[in-house]
Amino acid sequence: MFSLADYDYELPPELIAQKPAGERDHSRLLTLDRATGALAHRRFDALAQFLSAGDVLIVNDTAVIKARLLGRKESGGRVEVFLLDYAGGRRQEDPGRFTCECLIRSSKPSRLGTRLHFGPGLSARIIGGGQGAWQVEFSGNDDFDAALERVGHVPLPPYIRREDMPADRSAYQTVYAARRGAVAAPTAGLHFTPELLDGLKAGGVIIATVTLHVGYGTFAPVRTEDIREHRMHAERYTVPAATAEAVRSARAEGRRVVAVGTTTVRTLEAAAGADGAVAAGSGRCELFIYPGFRFRAVDAMVTNFHLPKSSLLMLVSAFAGRENILNAYQEAIAARYRFYSYGDAMLIL
Repeated sequence: MFSLADYDYELPPELIAQKPAGERDHSRLLTLDRATGALAHRRFDALAQFLSAGDVLIVNDTAVIKARLLGRKESGGRVEVFLLDYAGGRRQEDPGRFTCECLIRSSKPSRLGTRLHFGPGLSARIIGGGQGAWQVEFSGNDDFDAALERVGHVPLPPYIRREDMPADRSAYQTVYAARRGAVAAPTAGLHFTPELLDGLKAGGVIIATVTLHVGYGTFAPVRTEDIREHRMHAERYTVPAATAEAVRSARAEGRRVVAVGTTTVRTLEAAAGADGAVAAGSGRCELFIYPGFRFRAVDAMVTNFHLPKSSLLMLVSAFAGRENILNAYQEAIAARYRFYSYGDAMLIL
């Protein structure tokens, strides 16, 4: 249960979705009853069939930024800069100036003081760091966010083997994204449409939000053979008071809390006390959930299909049982489901 090899599976490469489904809520939905292991095949827009009036559906309203910048050093060499902690960045009086932690990739090692250029109106200078991540100060002719929208690229995950396209700007963003800061999408939420959400509300489902700014660490592989030795990257989160109260009321009245995505699960469980009460507030989440974890706040979850040996696969295994999850994944592979960020979904009840 704690060996990395216990979370491996073989996935045909052609099942890794390289583009989104034509209609968000027309993706496939595999339901898993974690008590019995029973599986059923549906379409995502059938979600309302599995939710009841009074259930609290909690989504992560973070918004993905164009975190990937392609440019050149003053020497002319190509450089790629990936913003790691936009949400924790430091703004200055000049709206064009912004400092944050970044990854830098180039043919030659980066150095303090190196100047970088990304196109009209945006340049940068390396001012600190060097232990894998750098502090980079950006400057431009206009507001930094406007410059980032103009010259930045959608940070598609590495297993999507193509450059980003204009359509990804909306496709790789949930319809309820509201708070800028993520460098990866909370992908379980990509299946929702405004019409589906309105239908759920009309059926009495209570929809609430948390914010967890998904970081680059979501792609970081687990490298320790004993998974208990793995350490998660910290991500910034906020639980609004209204959401904390919605969870408290639901638990007191025996109604379900349904989390959309592993990021929402981690946020709620990090903020939950021993009695399942979720505290409102902000912080940094480093919670690593693996089998043996006792869930206190979440009763059901919507999630996508995750990479072999990943911390996300371990989280859903903790929630539903490793054997149930691996069996469900084999069923999904046999049925030719689409996997990963732009892929199909699971509902674990």
